[in-house]
Amino acid sequence: MAGLAGCAQAGEDTPTEEDAGGDGGDGGDGGDGEDMSTATPTETPGDGTETTDGDGGGAESRTIRLGILMGVTGQLSDLGPPIRQAAELAADYVDEESDTFTVDYQFEDTATDPNTGISAAESLVSAGYPMIAGALSSTVTIQTANNVAVPNGVVECSPASTSPAITDLEDNGYLYRTTPTDALQSQVMTQIGRERLEASTTATLALNNDYGQGLADAYVSAWEEAGGTVQQEVSFEPGASSYTSQLSSALQDQPDLLMIVGYPDSGVRIFRDFYNDYSQDFCDIIVPDGLQSGSLPGNVGNSMRNVWGTAPTSTGPGRETFDSLYQEAYDSDPSESPFTGQSFDAVAVLALANAAAGENNGEAIRDQMNAVANEGGETVTPENLAEGLEMAASGTEVNYQGASSAVEFDDVGDIAAATYQYYRYQEGGFEVIENIDYSA
Repeated sequence: MAGLAGCAQAGEDTPTEEDAGGDGGDGGDGGDGEDMSTATPTETPGDGTETTDGDGGGAESRTIRLGILMGVTGQLSDLGPPIRQAAELAADYVDEESDTFTVDYQFEDTATDPNTGISAAESLVSAGYPMIAGALSSTVTIQTANNVAVPNGVVECSPASTSPAITDLEDNGYLYRTTPTDALQSQVMTQIGRERLEASTTATLALNNDYGQGLADAYVSAWEEAGGTVQQEVSFEPGASSYTSQLSSALQDQPDLLMIVGYPDSGVRIFRDFYNDYSQDFCDIIVPDGLQSGSLPGNVGNSMRNVWGTAPTSTGPGRETFDSLYQEAYDSDPSESPFTGQSFDAVAVLALANAAAGENNGEAIRDQMNAVANEGGETVTPENLAEGLEMAASGTEVNYQGASSAVEFDDVGDIAAATYQYYRYQEGGFEVIENIDYSA
């Protein structure tokens, strides 16, 4: 598997059950995780452009209009709130640092449900928002893009949707993501399973949605290409009272490694059922980002030391600035929650494309997304984001390099390279063992 490299991370701070992200906290404006919509209203005529008279002599000021569409209740109630916080942090940061730009943003909760997500996206489009940061769940992103964003010419940029199915959507160039496709993560999981955990046989237990099935299918293909044997492929529905039968089916041939993909709400029940019937010595388990939660061992009631995981992490040039801003705003470490850096970057790239477009018009913003993110031009990071908006608006070519990565989009709006955490669960949280770089 070309492009794989590691750098030791042992000794990094380990999240604990008490301080792990995703507990419903939301930075002071609805931290109880309720289904809500908040906005920073700005009265703006037309596209939000106005002229400010003064000693500067007619400097043009603009309002950037942004929708934030994310699941903070439902299956992602544990992971969604910190991702929302990171998106709002970027918008608020522009407001605070820029003399020219303000950001009018409105949040809508998808409840991690595609039908709710479609209604929420329609609310944003009806309110005149030409671009959306979100959604989180791959199924919600696919449905909102197909039914709302693309037909209405609205740019959508997800920080967390990893399904390989997104790559092939006919989106007319309106759908982007700042997180890598699971076509990459499946390769990393396979490399860990085959080489580090020394497994030759595996089975999968996957949530029955675009995220779960997409990653499971990619993992099966990668495992077989690496010379391993896949014994069983089992799917499950969310919210069941027991997963004993699904576990029994997946484990009937005693695999060396079980891959489980899902979200924490179902994951708690799955792992409780596993440890009720099997010991930690029965087999190793590997999980992806959707099951990365520092509170999981405490909720399960087991150290889960036979569970290993991977998750996209933030190692971009702007990581240090982002970490500092997030810590100051929310008194929390963003590295304890997946996709926070990607969420900040999604808003930053959308804002830069909006500034370069010079108007709150989805088609114009779409046409600037690659231009402001990919190689060439003046470097913009989270540290000088406000200055970058000024440069983009003036016609200067800019190259955004973010908190999560350098944010290089390919021709279908995917990120072509990523860094993954390789972690292991333990009593009270998880320990990051190593960061692994991977490129297609």
